Amino acid sequence: MEREYRSVFLGCGDGAREGRSGSTMTRYRAIITAIGCLLIAPFAAGTAKPPSVAQWRAAHEAELVGRLDSLVRIPSIAADPKAVATAADALTAELAARGFAARMLVASSGGAPVALGSLDTPGAKRTVVFYAHYDGQPVDRAEWTSDPFVPVMRRMANGQPQDVDWKTIATPFDPEWRLHGRGVADDKVSIVAFLAAFDALKAAGRKPSVNIRVFWEGEEEEGSPHLATLLGEQADLLKADLWLIGDGPVHQSRTPTLYFGVRGVLGFDATIYGPIRPLHDGHYGNWAPNPAALAARLIADMRDEDGTILIPGVGDAVRVPTTTELAAIQALPRVEDGLIEQLELGRSETGEGLVLSVQRPALNIRGIRAGAVGADAANAIPAEARFSADFRLVPDQTVDGIKAAVESFLDRKGWKVVRETPDRETRLAYPRIIRLDWSPGYAALRTDMGLPAAQAVIAAAKQAAGERPLALVPMMGGSVPLTIFDAALKTPLVGLPIVNHDNNQHAANENLRLGNLWDGIDLYAAMIGGLDW
Repeated sequence: MEREYRSVFLGCGDGAREGRSGSTMTRYRAIITAIGCLLIAPFAAGTAKPPSVAQWRAAHEAELVGRLDSLVRIPSIAADPKAVATAADALTAELAARGFAARMLVASSGGAPVALGSLDTPGAKRTVVFYAHYDGQPVDRAEWTSDPFVPVMRRMANGQPQDVDWKTIATPFDPEWRLHGRGVADDKVSIVAFLAAFDALKAAGRKPSVNIRVFWEGEEEEGSPHLATLLGEQADLLKADLWLIGDGPVHQSRTPTLYFGVRGVLGFDATIYGPIRPLHDGHYGNWAPNPAALAARLIADMRDEDGTILIPGVGDAVRVPTTTELAAIQALPRVEDGLIEQLELGRSETGEGLVLSVQRPALNIRGIRAGAVGADAANAIPAEARFSADFRLVPDQTVDGIKAAVESFLDRKGWKVVRETPDRETRLAYPRIIRLDWSPGYAALRTDMGLPAAQAVIAAAKQAAGERPLALVPMMGGSVPLTIFDAALKTPLVGLPIVNHDNNQHAANENLRLGNLWDGIDLYAAMIGGLDW
């Protein structure tokens, strides 16, 4: 389903009046309207000499922070579908105000709306889709220093974070300041950077070098459950030569970054059963099997201490990095020693570099639970042990292949795999029982860095980076469901990350370093106005 969107940018005064007296949604729209008017007003007045992107940005720092502040105040998380709709509504208005053919798309299977914008430029021979998501991770407010949906600017003073009232301070702002709030880095800043870059180019009198499609999704943090359906239904509408994915952090060196792939992911929860009830370990130790010890032994059988996966078959279908990709990795700034110190680690799991290590599959243990520890510990054999794990997949590995390899491995080790809590008959019939609950998962993707589209992105990004080096990462360690796009559209995908690597995404006190927003605007301007192949 789709519906055309009529812009709410009917007048700055009207929007402000509506915001004082209208509904919550109206007030959100009024906030967006007011900021939009601040950004658009300079274009109407005209200037004797068009500003560069950097000059325009420097003159609008407060408005840009205000735009991000307002967007973060919309709590667009899955638990608040009204706020999700409000965010989509406001973003579609932003696109319409800039001359885009703007609409909201919803898959026939349901789900959150996509804010879609289309803008063609006469003479442009390529079409590029700019992707980001406007939804955020759930929050546990008790873990946050402040309300996650009331952004707070902070700076470091004497090694301690200190709140900054940025609205009363003259620009330029310190690029090391950080704005805190849910979604500020993942991914709302990418949306703000795109809009700001578009405005800056317009102020400079520069037209886009490509036809633009904007695709802002509202359920990525839920695993994009309706995305495949929507892409299939709108394949003709979304035909393009390239997708640019505005998600993920830059390299730990703070170097401007592009990534050309992502690992896939497949998670599972395992429950190992012992006695039907906890037993006194003095009376029954060495006799009743201990599920905590069984879980520890099994984990050690599945992965080595250097991270090598020991499950036969898991590493059989692994596409190794090419010579070009290895050269790109070798050229990255070295950050490992600094990270070791920052994270207070005695060592890394292997001697290889960080980026090289995430080019191979991984089995990560997310958590282990059995009995209790510390003051709560009891001298008892627990009734069960649980652990949670995830595989990070690389190209050519499949979700089904990993599942089959794991369950075959368990069978050979003498484990009975079940899907439900075992009954009495099952418990008595098998000496080792493990329940597996698999998540859906998805595969990895890696775009060929030598493709003309990829080379064009690299060239444009180098222009934006200026004298600074450009980090080219063949495959990001994290996971994004790019295979959904690849399967539906068969279009090259390149990652356009702009946020600081230490942004606490998916955790409490998510934050954005202001300097990353400034760099991001430059990068997006290069993609909008400088792509050519």
